[in-house]
Amino acid sequence: MPADLAVIGLGPYGLPLAQAAVAAGISTLGYRTGPEAGSLSPAELRRMLSGGFRTAAGPAELGRVRTAVICAPTPSGPDGGLDLSQVEAAARTLSTHLRPHTTVILESPVPPGTTEEFLRPLLEEGSGLRAGRDFHLAYSPTRVDPGNRDFTPATTPKVIGGLTPACTESAAAFYSRLTDKVVRARGPREAETVQLLETNYRHVNIALVNEMAVLCHDLGVDLWDVIRCAETKPFGFQAFRPGPGVGGHAVPRDLTAGSPGGGRSLRMVELARQVNDQMPRYVVQRAAALLNEHGKSARGARILLLGVTYKPDLADQQGTPAHELAVRLMELGASVSYHDPHIPSWSVLDRPVPRADSLYEAAADADLTILLQQHRTYDLQGLSVKAQLLLDTRGATPTGAAHRL
Repeated sequence: MPADLAVIGLGPYGLPLAQAAVAAGISTLGYRTGPEAGSLSPAELRRMLSGGFRTAAGPAELGRVRTAVICAPTPSGPDGGLDLSQVEAAARTLSTHLRPHTTVILESPVPPGTTEEFLRPLLEEGSGLRAGRDFHLAYSPTRVDPGNRDFTPATTPKVIGGLTPACTESAAAFYSRLTDKVVRARGPREAETVQLLETNYRHVNIALVNEMAVLCHDLGVDLWDVIRCAETKPFGFQAFRPGPGVGGHAVPRDLTAGSPGGGRSLRMVELARQVNDQMPRYVVQRAAALLNEHGKSARGARILLLGVTYKPDLADQQGTPAHELAVRLMELGASVSYHDPHIPSWSVLDRPVPRADSLYEAAADADLTILLQQHRTYDLQGLSVKAQLLLDTRGATPTGAAHRL
C-alpha cells in the first residue's frame, strides 16, 4: 500500500517524526539506514503500528511516496566533523527510486551547504531528475527533545529552507500537517545554520554554568542558589544548569571539518567542548576528595552510580557521561555498581557493571553514591537519608541533604 511519507532513518531523529506523522493521520513508511536506536517506549511503538505505521520491505517502496524525509544519524567522524556516510547511503538508495514531483527533505544535523553541495548532486545523479524543477528539495533542522512533555512536535515551530521558493512551500505544506507554526528561512543554508546555532547555543551555555560550578565550589558559594535567584530576571538571562557532562545526539560543532564550505572555526564552541569534556574528570576528583575527607580511599571504595542515561526518564545512553565516569573510577581501583530503572544491564570496558536491585540497600552499603541523572522514580529525600555519602551532580536533592556539584 502506498504511503504519503517515507521517513528514512529510524533513530533519534526519524522515530519522533514518524510518531508525530502517524498521530496526525499521515500514512507513514519507515526505512532503516542501519542499526539505529530511538527513544520511544514499546507502548509508543505499539501505538504507531496500530495507527498504520510500517517499515519498508525494500527500497522500491520509497518510490511510491509524496514526501521523503532523510533522518539518518550523523555521528562525529574521526576528523571531528560529522560523518555523513549514512546520509549518503540514504540519498543513493532514494535516488534510484525517486519520482518527479516528490518532496525530499533533509532533517539530519549537517554542516551548512550540505543540502545543496552534497545531497543535491547525489539525488540528481541517481535519479536523472533536477532538483527545483523535477522534484522539491529542502532542509529542516530537527527539533527533537526526547521526554519533553511541554513541547511536542505539534507545538514546536518548524523551520524550512527550500532550494527554490516552490520547494520551500512544498515542504511547508507537509510540515503544516504536523505543527501549528512553520517558519520559512531564506534557503537551505540558512536553515542548516539554524541547527548549528541552536546546538552550539546549548553547549556553550552549559559550559558556562559548568565553569561556574567549579568556581563556586572553590569559593564556597552555593551555585544552585545563585541560579535560582538569577532566573527571576525577566530579560537577558536563561537558566542552564551544570552536570557531570553533556550527552545526547547533537554534538557541538565548528565549521573546520566535514563542511562543504569549511575553513572557519568557532573558537567559543571549541572552548565549550573542552570545558564540558572535563566535567566527568572533575566529578571523579570531587568523589575522591569526598571519600578522602571521610577517611576513605577511592581504591577499593564501593561507589554506586544512579542514573546512567543522558536524560531523565529515558533509556537513551547516547553520549552519557556515566560511561567515562565509570571508567575513571575503575581506573582508580573503585568497585563500581549502578542503578537505573530504565537500563536493565550495562557494560563498561567490555565488562558488565553490577546492577543494584534494591536502591536503598545499595546506597546504604556503598561508601559513596553519585547521582548522575534524576529519574522521576527516585525519592531523593529518602535516598539522602539512606546513603552513607551522597554526591549530587544535578542539584536535585533538598538543600543540605547531599554534597552538590
